[in-house]
Amino acid sequence: MDYHLTVGLDLAKQVFQVHGTDSQGATIFTRKIRRHDLLAFFEKLDPCLVGMEACGSSHYWAREISSLGHEVRILPAQRVKPFVIRGKTDATDAAAINTALRQPGIRAVPIKTAGPQAYAMLMRTRSLFVRQKANAVNALRGHLAEFGLVAETGVTNVGKLAAALKAETDRNIPPSARFVLDEIFSEIDLLTARIKTIDARIASEAKKDDDVQRLTSIPGIGTLIASTIKAHVPDPNSFKSARHFASSLGLTPRSNSTGGKSKQTRISKMGNRELRSLLYIAAVSVLIAVRRYGKGSPWQLRLLERRPFKVAAVALANKTARVVWALLTKGGCYRKASELAQAS
Repeated sequence: MDYHLTVGLDLAKQVFQVHGTDSQGATIFTRKIRRHDLLAFFEKLDPCLVGMEACGSSHYWAREISSLGHEVRILPAQRVKPFVIRGKTDATDAAAINTALRQPGIRAVPIKTAGPQAYAMLMRTRSLFVRQKANAVNALRGHLAEFGLVAETGVTNVGKLAAALKAETDRNIPPSARFVLDEIFSEIDLLTARIKTIDARIASEAKKDDDVQRLTSIPGIGTLIASTIKAHVPDPNSFKSARHFASSLGLTPRSNSTGGKSKQTRISKMGNRELRSLLYIAAVSVLIAVRRYGKGSPWQLRLLERRPFKVAAVALANKTARVVWALLTKGGCYRKASELAQAS
């Protein structure tokens, strides 16, 4: 639909900047608007095209402004940056958003509803607690090592450190140090309980979601990874193909082409870092089992013979991402090649 007015909106906490242009690109208005006046401003405008950069509050404002009859597009920040003329101000940012919005071929970020946002918040909170627990465990190991108390690496061996601390006398560890170490142990126990509570909530939500249940049929994909995929990919149909989806996660190699010669380099590592790392971890777990027991698909066995282990894990993560996209867009459950051969 062709709009006579295009508005670039630079989001902020309290003071927003808008930049409006006509169908020819000529500036009609540019002004600052307070937060409590923003919706009233868009209520007075005829239906128009509104653009904003992807950020923490962009989905909320996209839903609110869309309810007023406007078409809203959320643009990736890296697609807006090239159109910033000079300097860094709210006015230049709003103008750059307006310019980027009128460019053909720039794909917008799908607008999330409140449900997927809440689901993604659940997964991010779990990741936050996991990082905090890892930081606490690392601090604990460092402090105890100063007094000669060490244990094998891994979160599961924290109990050995606790037992070693209790076995030491107060003479060997000063009271102030013991007090701090006890506080860290308490923090680890609290974070562990919080993570278990969130895991129980994720499992409960997963039982109600058919997509999550179908994704868990893929080797290496459990409830946690499937739930994370569902939270961060609310609209898989926004990707043209499975390769586009894998590429958006940074699991495809960079292409360096010049003079008619093309060279494939390392994976781009673009897109959602959490999803990419989870798919890689899933691939590692599958390949470890294949290498240990020698049971896997012929493709996996040949891959391990031809490539280093980590390279093979990235290749399998790429393939898993493509299978995820196929199941989300076309339905059905994962079936092994042998099962398909028997069915045919």
